[in-house]
Amino acid sequence: MKRQAPSPRTDLEKTMKAFVIDRYKGPLSLREVPDPVPQPGDVLVAIHAAGVNPLDTKIRDGEFKLILPYRLPLVLGNDLAGTVIGVGNGVRRFKIGDEVYARPAKDRIGTFAERIAVNEKDLALKPAGLSMEEAAAIPLVALTAWQALVERAQVKPGQKILIHAGSGGVGSIAIQLAKHLGATVATTTSTANIDLVKGLGADIVIDYRNEEFDQRLSGYDVVLNSLGSDVLEKSLSVLKPGGRLISISGPPDPAFAREIGANWFFRQIMRLLSLKVRRKARRLGVDYSFLFMRADGEQLAEISRLIDAGAIRPVIDRTFSFDQTPEAMAYVDSGRAKGKVVINIA
Repeated sequence: MKRQAPSPRTDLEKTMKAFVIDRYKGPLSLREVPDPVPQPGDVLVAIHAAGVNPLDTKIRDGEFKLILPYRLPLVLGNDLAGTVIGVGNGVRRFKIGDEVYARPAKDRIGTFAERIAVNEKDLALKPAGLSMEEAAAIPLVALTAWQALVERAQVKPGQKILIHAGSGGVGSIAIQLAKHLGATVATTTSTANIDLVKGLGADIVIDYRNEEFDQRLSGYDVVLNSLGSDVLEKSLSVLKPGGRLISISGPPDPAFAREIGANWFFRQIMRLLSLKVRRKARRLGVDYSFLFMRADGEQLAEISRLIDAGAIRPVIDRTFSFDQTPEAMAYVDSGRAKGKVVINIA
């Protein structure tokens, strides 16, 4: 998986502006890089807005370099909304002028840039009622929520779901999706964000500053975790037998190692990293799994329909200009963002 910031320009190359890292934990640098060239099946998109995610920070800091072995220098960014300006051979679903949004495949990231080539299977038409900035806040977090609650947990009406960090990017969408699926939703958040998560549909709100969620909740069908190991282990105790704990913050498990085609050595590392939580889950009669979301244009099109129907809305904390991309990353790093942070690139 090697999304590389291309080599320095030549006089014959067309270029664009992009934010690049040259080393892990290094600064973001704005520079000219060669334009992407669409391959067969690709769509060339002029990016109007890009969402900023904690994943961008983790990639920058090298936390996922075993899972995502990118070649440096690297253009960061995992969310986009924009306009189609070119198509490669074989593209049938999109045409020049279409307004689209996407989370590019994990080996083809790079949305902190003016343009990007994305495989058409990872794209969807932008919901008509959303601005470019609003649309850019959706793909990664909504696909994460969909793949956790619809695809993996298969949430049904009447079930009880705990969604941690309800005011965050994933949490704010997951609450809305779980309510649309007919679940009773509990969430954890800080005192300042109680009204926000209630407004998104949360039935039970745990102020983590003043109350322990595992002392109040029990008999839950699903927990979606995006927090640390202490919360992860406590979450097991609120599940009923047969319940599911799905974590997007780790530890990765053997199933994930197989999914990405990891070698034997790496599979053993994953097995050891998740051994403690998997053993405890088995003792309690519940299931633990790690989710690293994938790009999926068809699922994103389903999410668009929910947005158009008013079942889901984006939550945006702040919008930054393109040249403020490092400040946008720093704001996400602070952990204070409610919902999503977006960069206006156009």
